[in-house]
Amino acid sequence: MISRRHLLKTGLLGTAVLPLLVPRRSRAAIADVDVIVIGAGIAGLAAARRLVDLGYETIVLEADAIAGGRVKTDWSLDAPFEVGAGWIHGPDGNPVSALAEAVDAGPFVTDDESYQVFAANGDPVSAGDIEAGYRRLEKLYAAIDDELDDDMALSKAISRMGGKLKSDPILGWMTSAYTEFSTGGPIEKLSAYYFDEDGVYPGEDVVLTRGYDSIVKHLARDLDIRLNTRVTAISYEKGEGALVSTDAGEFESSFVICTVPLGVLKAGAIRFDPPLPKAHRRGIESIGMGNVTKLALKFDEAFWPDDVQYFGLMTETRGRWNYFLNYRTFSEENILLGLCVGDYARKVEAMSDADMVADCMDAVRSMFGAGSPDPVAHLVTRWSTNPNSLGAYSYSAVGSKPAHFDNLATPIADTVLLAGEHTNFEYHATVHGAYQSGLNAAQIIEDRLAG
Repeated sequence: MISRRHLLKTGLLGTAVLPLLVPRRSRAAIADVDVIVIGAGIAGLAAARRLVDLGYETIVLEADAIAGGRVKTDWSLDAPFEVGAGWIHGPDGNPVSALAEAVDAGPFVTDDESYQVFAANGDPVSAGDIEAGYRRLEKLYAAIDDELDDDMALSKAISRMGGKLKSDPILGWMTSAYTEFSTGGPIEKLSAYYFDEDGVYPGEDVVLTRGYDSIVKHLARDLDIRLNTRVTAISYEKGEGALVSTDAGEFESSFVICTVPLGVLKAGAIRFDPPLPKAHRRGIESIGMGNVTKLALKFDEAFWPDDVQYFGLMTETRGRWNYFLNYRTFSEENILLGLCVGDYARKVEAMSDADMVADCMDAVRSMFGAGSPDPVAHLVTRWSTNPNSLGAYSYSAVGSKPAHFDNLATPIADTVLLAGEHTNFEYHATVHGAYQSGLNAAQIIEDRLAG
């Protein structure tokens, strides 16, 4: 029996054995290949790398001018500013750790126990008070897990279980600086049922001192990546392949793996013909797309304790510059990396650079004094307005379920697959989740669709 894989490799698909692919338009396709991967982020690169290794003729279409997607390192401050992913969360057994080791990316273990937290007025908060607050948070979340019968917003569940965010500033700060940061979503929209039900690898988080983009370069080596090529439509039919329309022309293939971020799918930036199945559309609508804003501030000198890993500030406005990473613990550059989370992340990204820096410096001066100097350079992120992402990463919104994530990975008409961190509930919102989803999509083609 001649397998579909054999037909792919010998070029017979669409000729003597099967009808032509989706009818050609008036102009010839730029390329006719086995697999088209849409998006050169970690998921797309993982899928393409595996497919090429398996012998499939594969091209990657990327809207941006560089590969990497939401993994991007900017070195203009003479230190790695991670525009997107910044940590390997849980490095022990994590597949991204193996990638980092392969390229000698310089992993540095960040010490979660090295911190200084300040009240809104700038007064230091003792470590004992922070530890007690964390125990209250754990008890509160355990009560939600044990007693909640119906899904609701996490903020509502906290109130129902006796949490007093306004009168307990430490608890209020933790639900933002910890929970909203790790999930990407505001507690008013997070599912109280599922916000913390995803999986984690063990070990202390690490940053990569030689840049996360070293992994991107490793995965992208020798791949056929068409940059500055924005996909606008995917036409597909079972047994006949797909036609991918872009602003640079049309491409044909037997299979398509679409790895664009959830925010792009939510916006309908790519038209599917026929429309995606109802279950896929329901998942795209139900899952939340969150945001985290980063601002790196570089100074001539460090005016803060250079041996403290993290600084926290209990800002009165929820999500506003309440967590800072100190670069001096792993770099010679005098850089503080401020974070905005929850609903405030989108608000701050609407500001100009100057206003954002001023807003952040107000927080810095609350911690380290009114005389703290202005930065000499800065870098900002605006994932919520980036047309190639429209958000930072997915989260479990009220009404969404784990199946909404995982069902997105189900093949469509045995021709189109979706991949990305939003298609992997256990490890959504992580680089390793995206990486695993890309490998999984490639393996589905090899094991189930092309054979």
